[in-house]
Amino acid sequence: MENIVVIGYSSRNIACSAKRAGYNVYAIDAFCDVDLHQCTKDTRTLCPADGKDIHSFDSTSIIEMVNEFDMSPDAVVLGSGFELLDLSELACPVLNNPASIMEQVSDKYTLSKELKTLKVPHPETYSLNDAGSIDRPLMLKPRCAGGGRFNRIVSTDEQIDNAIDEISTIDPMLEAQDMLLQELVKGIPASVSVIANGKQAQAIAVNEQLIGVPGLTNLPFAYCGNITSFENPYALHMCRIATDVCAQLGLIGSNGVDFMVTDEGPVVIEINARFQGSLDSVEMATGMNLFTSHLEAFDGVIPHKPVANQYASRAILYSNSSVVITEDIQNQIKGEDTADIPDIGYVAEQNDPLTSILATGISRNEVCEKMRRTVERINAVL
Repeated sequence: MENIVVIGYSSRNIACSAKRAGYNVYAIDAFCDVDLHQCTKDTRTLCPADGKDIHSFDSTSIIEMVNEFDMSPDAVVLGSGFELLDLSELACPVLNNPASIMEQVSDKYTLSKELKTLKVPHPETYSLNDAGSIDRPLMLKPRCAGGGRFNRIVSTDEQIDNAIDEISTIDPMLEAQDMLLQELVKGIPASVSVIANGKQAQAIAVNEQLIGVPGLTNLPFAYCGNITSFENPYALHMCRIATDVCAQLGLIGSNGVDFMVTDEGPVVIEINARFQGSLDSVEMATGMNLFTSHLEAFDGVIPHKPVANQYASRAILYSNSSVVITEDIQNQIKGEDTADIPDIGYVAEQNDPLTSILATGISRNEVCEKMRRTVERINAVL
């Protein structure tokens, strides 16, 4: 295996991991950041200048883009936003979870029923039709994906209707039937990174999740990155739950299980049955290559749990207002320990992800302080 095509809304972390693993990497991506170009042989953008919306890229158009590359791919790996694509017409294998499993796991409403069957702690989940008969407050969220950007706490029918109207204004593809209501669970957000082979699973790392962090975003539930490792009395329990769930669902490759760690114990929030945003921090903390482990899992190989030699973090900085990336701004970002470096001329609208800040250290406090200082320096030039 030599040539790998990575397809995702934001695929830089997967592509660069594949490059470090020794593969020739080709990427189809919405951002095509500077560092994505640096770790790939060629790229195609999901947001061409003709204004085509990202939602309009179906299997046929993606296959056409794959065929534009000047090589024959040995495998395709699908990242966030495209994991449900049917690419069965390609001659090469797609190294992701089977579509039937992805459909079951990606839909939070369907997943909630499966987790209840498996007796896994999970928030009570309802359709909007049940709204009148359940206790409030509740969390309104998309049934599939979203990254937390569209999550809203609601307490009345009017708030539910207003939130749906607001969300559909931001993303016209999201309508009422695409939303659900979930029991509001309070605690510390965390995740477990898992490698599975369809029958067995190994927990690789426990990660603190950065959600709605002031200074990184103005969105209260937006995913802002991870810190690896997460030291918590429930860490081992979370690993057991995550590996059991991944094995019982028949997942394969790199998967992540998101938790809320409450006073009573960990509660599974959702499952990301593909590469996760924690890839950077896990690799920096442990020194392992997750892309290699992902591919080996399709041959049935499960790695030993690595030892984290340091703390590592990836923090996503969102834009406070509309920003056009100038040479000065780009130079400041490139001069820091960053990833997802936007190209000159890129327009980051308000609440769009701008760049990722990386840090390592001997303690959580050290990496948090490094991230804070980097954010200050970047904001100074915006």
